Formats: sequence, structure tokens, C-alpha cells
Amino acid sequence: MENDLLDPSLAPILKKIDAGQRLDLDDGMALYRSPDLIGVGRLADRVRRRRHGRQAFYVYNQHINYTNVCRNRCRFCAFARDKAEKGAYTYDPAEVRRRLLARIDEPIREIHMVGGVNPALPFSYYLDLLTAVREIRPGAVIKAFTAVEIDHLAELSGLGLDRTLAALKSAGLGMIPGGGAEVLNDRVWQALFPKKINSERWLEVMAAIHRADLTANATLLYGHIETIEERVRHFIRLRELQDRTGGFSAFIPLAFHAENTELSDLPATTGVDDLKTVAVARLMLDNFDHIKAYWVMIGEKLAQVALSFGADDLDGTIVEEKITHMAGATSPKGLPREAMERLISAAGFTPVERDSFYRPVESAPESGGTA
Repeated sequence: MENDLLDPSLAPILKKIDAGQRLDLDDGMALYRSPDLIGVGRLADRVRRRRHGRQAFYVYNQHINYTNVCRNRCRFCAFARDKAEKGAYTYDPAEVRRRLLARIDEPIREIHMVGGVNPALPFSYYLDLLTAVREIRPGAVIKAFTAVEIDHLAELSGLGLDRTLAALKSAGLGMIPGGGAEVLNDRVWQALFPKKINSERWLEVMAAIHRADLTANATLLYGHIETIEERVRHFIRLRELQDRTGGFSAFIPLAFHAENTELSDLPATTGVDDLKTVAVARLMLDNFDHIKAYWVMIGEKLAQVALSFGADDLDGTIVEEKITHMAGATSPKGLPREAMERLISAAGFTPVERDSFYRPVESAPESGGTA
């Protein structure tokens, strides 16, 4: 394969990969700087195929964004509203039930539920929300509340992180999504989301989540003011926590969408940057099983290509996504199962419908559970 690489700086990285050696900061920087996009993709695909062969995963899921009222008001967010602001909303448990019942005939296996940090809601609201979902969808895993929300709930409940997580698990929480970290860097935190928990606290909350035997995902929001070095250091910090806990399941690169945000003058990410970020994530995050190509943010066509650049998962059918679309995403708000399988097959891979824990659906249990 070395003869196929146009950029000689990739050759030592190939040797490290084949020797099972961990890549470092300089390697990550070299991958990003390389003009050989196809070469970087081949390295990532080499690792991806060793782990997953030609399989590419997806889940039949439904998104519920239960409130957009948020006290944090991050500069990159088009979703958040103040309580009295036009367009602000909060679903009560009855409305969540209605939205779930509207799709009750579909074989949904995962409910993805996140929202803003709404200071008006008591801790009991979140327990009631989980109970409502579990009543309507007892066979689905409830993947809910980012680490930012969990930190807020621990403060709200007064129980501390461990006891708060135990209460949420008892009410039906089965997994944690990966949002809220954005970029694990204090400079970016101060500039863009200073009211949100910082990187150290995010990692601390995630460690508690893993300690509670809850599987979680991790993300990177890229394409705004962060540097390439800050991206690579983000990967390394995630990798270090995964070394300690083993609690992360998948990593999802999130391409920034600037429309209707305070950063609306920034250009959109390019296809090259999107594919490189997927590939570098696959190569740097050697202790993560799965890398997602989130079609909502990069579009269905580029997500197909990303399956040859290190990604092994297209996420899910979604049903109705609000957060990215309010920031200008032009992708559909949901895709049927047939479309997911067609995207994967047309890209040359074998579609595998999974549950939240990457078990093929044929062997998945009929009721939700915790990891």
C-alpha cells in the first residue's frame, strides 16, 4: 500500500498502523495537513475494514428535542431560546407521549432525547419524561441527556452525580448521547460557550456516566474557530478517558452549521474537511469501536463516501431532527429504513440494522435496557 500513497509523510503513519502503534499529536497533524486526501482515506479504511469488514450500521431511531429553552445560549447555537422568546417551547410528558404514539407502528428501537438547559423545569420533570417514554416504547433504548444536561440535573436534584444517574437509570435511562463537549479546549470554551461546563467538567461527568455502567458516545463540533491542533488534542483527551473507563461506544464528528447563529459569517465546512475529520478520528481513536458519518450534518451523499474514509455507521432514521436544521442543514429531517439501506448498499457495504449497543436487530431484546 505504501507505493499508493502520494504524500511521503503518510508512510511512517502507515507503518505505525500496521505495527499496532498508537498515533500521536504530530501524526494527527500530519494527517490533517496532508494533500493526499485519498491516501488519508485509505489509511482510515484499512483500520475500519480490520474492525468491521464491509459491514455498515444504522439504527431505527426517533429524536425528541423536549425543550429549546436554555440558559447557556452558546454562540454557535441556533436552537436555544429564552423562556419568553418567540419560538420557545417545552414539551410536557403528555406531548412526548403523543409524538411517540404518532409513530407507534414503526419498529423504533432507540429514542434519542436531548434539549436545552431549562432552569424552569424540576428534576421530577425529567423522571416523568423517561417514564413516559418507557411506557410507550418499552422495547426501545432511551438515549437521553448529554453530559451538560446530566451536570445540570445533578445540581437540580441535589443528589450528586452518582445518585442522580442512579435515579435516571431507574426511570428508564439506557444510554447517553455524546453532545456538549464541542471542543475540549479552554480557549474555544471561553470564546463560544462560557456558560456551559468546561472541558474538565465534561470529562468528569462522562467518567461518572461510565462509572454508572452507562454507555455513551462522544462528539467533536468542528469547522468554526478551532484550530487543527485543537481538534487533534480533543481526540487525544477522549482517547485518554476511554483508556481509563472503556465507556465510549461511538465517536461522531459534527460539522458546524452557522446559519441563524452568532457565527453566521463563517463558511460551511468543505467535503475535504469533513472526510479528513472522519478519517483522522478513525486513526487517532484506536480504542473506539465505531465512527459515525452523521448524514444529517454532512448530507447523505458525503456520508456514503465517508464509509470508505473510516466511518462504519450512518447513525439512524432520525424521524425528526430540529437542532441542526434550525442552523441551516438542508438534509432531510428523517430517512426511512429503505433509504438507509440503499445508501449503504450503493456505497459498496453491507447494511446492518442494529440496536443502540451495536447488536444486530435479530438478536436484540424486545425491551429496553442499560448497557
